[in-house]
Amino acid sequence: MELAEDWLVESLRLYQDFHAFDLSGATRVLEWIGDKGVFVAGYESLKKNEILHLTLPLRLSVKENQGLFPERDFKVRHGGFSDRPVFDLKHVPDTRLLVTSGLPGCYLQVWQVAEDSDVIKAVSTIAVPEKEGSLWPRVSIFPSAAPAVLHGARLSDVKVVDLESQKTTYASGVSDSEELSGLQVLDADTFAFCCTSGRLGLVDTRRKWAPSETVSPGAGPGGGRWCAEVRGKAPGPGPSIASLCSDGQLCLLDPRDLCHPVSSVQCPVSTPSPDPELLRVTWAPGLDSCLAVSGFDGTVQVHDVTSWDGMEGRAEPVFTHRGHIFLDGDGTDTAPLVTTHTWHPHKPRTLLSAASDASLHVWDWVDLRAPR
Repeated sequence: MELAEDWLVESLRLYQDFHAFDLSGATRVLEWIGDKGVFVAGYESLKKNEILHLTLPLRLSVKENQGLFPERDFKVRHGGFSDRPVFDLKHVPDTRLLVTSGLPGCYLQVWQVAEDSDVIKAVSTIAVPEKEGSLWPRVSIFPSAAPAVLHGARLSDVKVVDLESQKTTYASGVSDSEELSGLQVLDADTFAFCCTSGRLGLVDTRRKWAPSETVSPGAGPGGGRWCAEVRGKAPGPGPSIASLCSDGQLCLLDPRDLCHPVSSVQCPVSTPSPDPELLRVTWAPGLDSCLAVSGFDGTVQVHDVTSWDGMEGRAEPVFTHRGHIFLDGDGTDTAPLVTTHTWHPHKPRTLLSAASDASLHVWDWVDLRAPR
């Protein structure tokens, strides 16, 4: 209990802002709509799961240091129920539509957020060839006047489907059965893929499938699984792809030379991720050189990669969020696992994070290296 009390006192120095919320069930999706709203969704099997549109606390706009506000000050704007667990959810920009994926993975569900009520309702499905019961399609959205859905569970079944007509506008057309851990639309014509093996590729949909790609880094002795994220609007040339392994290895790559990582470091994790499906690495949209990682324990680590060029060895985070361990518990071995996190689109040091105990935090961390 003393550890938790110590952390609560220390938090007044560590955070510019901190808000906590208890969801009705744990979520592994945090999807922004604008900069004041976020979607969450349950992922439990054999039950109906809530999909909620929440608005962030108004007090986030207040400038002075407020300390802790562990209270229910997120507001529910819209809600609905899914008959299956929701493992991924994407908002279609400039519309009131959502696309979700989960198990069974034989379809994607399209939802509409009502304008004249507080309901999120299912409106259609997108069929997905179901080959294995344990895999579910990864999803990303091509935003345009005619939005399209990029999806696939393996490289062999990657497709781009027009959301309105449901016609396939692009397909990998290959027999490669490598399992995907993620798909990410980069612009109107290109997307990135990451396989669980660590293999990465960049695809131009204006051409037949011929991605520029890495060779797989190879699983370590424990058979590590990988995830990755490409940085949006990178400030210039240099590493803009971060690739994270379930054993804590983190590689930075330059898209112009995917075969030779710019740096490869080890995040300070005590054990490999207990659930590699929850691994997450994200670039900060408002900071030139920061990224965050989670999925190993009850923390979110923030790293500054400025000095990582050519670096190997252990990389210490500039900030570690431990609120999910201490705020509702006592810091013991029963600590929850962080299920996902995301950066605020416009507030440089503000993140949202969720954990397996259904806690949801929004926090603005203080860079203690900066002159005060």
